[in-house]
Amino acid sequence: MGRIRVALAGVGNCASALVQGTFYYREVDDDSFIPGLMHPRLGGYHVSDIEWVAAFDVSENKIGRDLAEAIFAEPNITPRFADIPEKLGVEVSPGPVLDGVAPHMQGVFKPHDDDVSMDDVVDVLRESKADILVNLLPVGSEEATRFYAEAARRAGVAFINGMPVFIASDPTGEWPSKYEEAGLPLIGDDIKGQVGATILHRTLVRLFHSRGVKVVKTYQLNIGGNTDFLNMTVEERLKSKRISKTRAVTSILPYGDELEANKMVRIGPSDYVPFLGNTKIAYIYVEGKSFGDFPITVEAKLTVDDKSMFAGAMIDAIRGAKIALDRGVAGPVPSVSAYLFKHPPVQASSDEEARLWFEEFVEGKRPR
Repeated sequence: MGRIRVALAGVGNCASALVQGTFYYREVDDDSFIPGLMHPRLGGYHVSDIEWVAAFDVSENKIGRDLAEAIFAEPNITPRFADIPEKLGVEVSPGPVLDGVAPHMQGVFKPHDDDVSMDDVVDVLRESKADILVNLLPVGSEEATRFYAEAARRAGVAFINGMPVFIASDPTGEWPSKYEEAGLPLIGDDIKGQVGATILHRTLVRLFHSRGVKVVKTYQLNIGGNTDFLNMTVEERLKSKRISKTRAVTSILPYGDELEANKMVRIGPSDYVPFLGNTKIAYIYVEGKSFGDFPITVEAKLTVDDKSMFAGAMIDAIRGAKIALDRGVAGPVPSVSAYLFKHPPVQASSDEEARLWFEEFVEGKRPR
C-alpha cells in the first residue's frame, strides 16, 4: 500500500507519544489482539507504514533539532517507552506563534520571535511531500489552528485536527467547502482517547437512556499535571474545548440541549496538579430519574495516561485519512471523524454505531 507521510503541527507531549507509538508497534502481527491498538492493520496500512516527514513548533528548545530529540525536549514529560532511532532525519521547523502560546505559558514554552509566513510553512509541507498534516497545538490556539488548516490546503495536504477548534465541524461550512473544492480530506475535531473521560461518560449516559432512565444532572471534572492542564487554567482558552466535550455527551440524548440550557451539565478541565504529570484523573457523576421518579446516581473515577490514550486513536485517524486520500474523498469524512473525535461534523447515536461507520468506510461499504 506504500508509506503514509505525516507532518506534525506541535511537538509536545501528544507528539512524543504518537511518534514513539509508531515504533513501539512497528513489528506487531496483523492478526493478533494487540493491547493499545484498535486496528494493527487498517485498510491495508500497518502502523509501520507511518513515516514522519516534517514538524513545526514555536519553542526555542525544539526548533532546529531532529524530531527524535525534540519529542523529549523540555517542557515535554512523556517518558521514553519505545526504542526509536537517534535521528529521524526530520528537523523541526519554526511555526507561527499567533495565539498558540498563552501569556501565562510564555516562560514554559519559550517561543521564538521570528516571523513565519504562510509561504514558509507551505514550502516545508511541499518539500517534505507530506500526505497529511496533524494538528496538535495547545487548547485555545484558534488562530494558529486555522493558519495550519489553510497551509495544508494550499500545500495539497489532508488535514487532521486533533484539537478543539471547529474546522471539520465548522458550523459556517467555510472550511468543509474549502477542502471539498481542493479535493482533500478533512478530519476532526478534537481527538478522543481510546478509553478516555469522554468515552466513559458517553457510555454511562447511553446506558441510562437505553434503560429508560432520564439524565437530570451530570458533570465531568478532569485534572492533570502536564502543560496541557497548565495551559487550560485560563478559562478564556476553554470555550471550544467545553463545547466539544459537552456536545460529545449531550448529543446522545434527545433532550441534551435542555440539559445544557438549564445548566445541568458541566464538562471540562478543572485544575492543574503538577505532581500528576501526564496522569489524567476524571471524576464523572450522572444523576437520573428511574421508575416512579426514584433517583439513581453513578459516580466514577477514571485514571489514565493522558497522552498514550490519545496516540492509539490518532494512529487510526492517520490511516483513515490516507485511505480517504487514496479514494479521492474531498471535504469532511464523517465516518472517520465520528468514531475518533469528540466534535465531528456528524455525531453518531452511539460509539458502537460510530465504529460501524468507520469500519464500513475502511471496507469500502460507505463512501465517506
